[in-house]
Amino acid sequence: MSKKNNWVDEHIPDQSGRTIIETGANSGIGYEAALVLAQKGAEVIMASRDEGKCRNAAEAIKQHSEDCLVEVLPVDLADLNSIHAFVDTFKQEHECLDVLINNAGVMAVPKREMTADGFEKHFGTNHLGHFALTGLLFDLLKCTAGSRVVTVTSFFHRAGRLTFFNLNSEVVYFKWRAYGRSKLANLMFTYELSRRLENNGGNPISAAAHPGYTATSLYPTNAIFNLINPHWGQNPQMGALPSLFAAASPQINSGDYIGPDGFLGQRGFPRKRKSSRVSYNIEKAKRLWERSEELTGVKYT
Repeated sequence: MSKKNNWVDEHIPDQSGRTIIETGANSGIGYEAALVLAQKGAEVIMASRDEGKCRNAAEAIKQHSEDCLVEVLPVDLADLNSIHAFVDTFKQEHECLDVLINNAGVMAVPKREMTADGFEKHFGTNHLGHFALTGLLFDLLKCTAGSRVVTVTSFFHRAGRLTFFNLNSEVVYFKWRAYGRSKLANLMFTYELSRRLENNGGNPISAAAHPGYTATSLYPTNAIFNLINPHWGQNPQMGALPSLFAAASPQINSGDYIGPDGFLGQRGFPRKRKSSRVSYNIEKAKRLWERSEELTGVKYT
């Protein structure tokens, strides 16, 4: 593909009148995506655990354009009570939801930590938190024509193993394996939601995106990453493009997986890609869905 045909944010159609929630919108690729979507006319709900940082990010967006419609609404995806409170507040003020971007996450937590509800931090935040959030907002997504759920995963999903006896790292904890498991769960959730919607009208679209190797604060601070990031990691503006493509491109279909087009999917412009073989396992995805309902108490209508 020639450079002139690469998909960039200038290709995003006007988003005026659309309401978009993005988790983890206060920094990194989340901030860059929120900035672009707000500049395109969308009303962007910036959802983040750190309300102070999120308000600073919202002010930074408004400095780019006073016409940008951004709202800060705090949510802690590691706490089901916080997720319920977020949804209740949002529904008091909004009757539709065009796009939900499940972007927030934790990475490589050094020691095994638990969420407020007793789940391993990666699995509970990255997967179960977004599973619950999407389910609680599903009625609004379902009744909004052309709506989308975009779940941000990672190339690290290929390191994940969905062992149901160790979902919460009860047996053994390795930080990168736990992170990979949560990102694999993100993909399996995306595909299972898409399959369930095929028999139920096809709305909303359910798609996944991964940013490639993007130099953000999410990566651990150590000698290895400090050395690699400046030379190999692409900037957050490029890393946000797959999420933006999934959220706004007319070319998206339900079940698509979007990532960079470069070597090993680590850098470049967004295109449709294939994920790991296990991520397409239907039986495991069904089992994960059922287990997620049990753990969160959230069932999709």
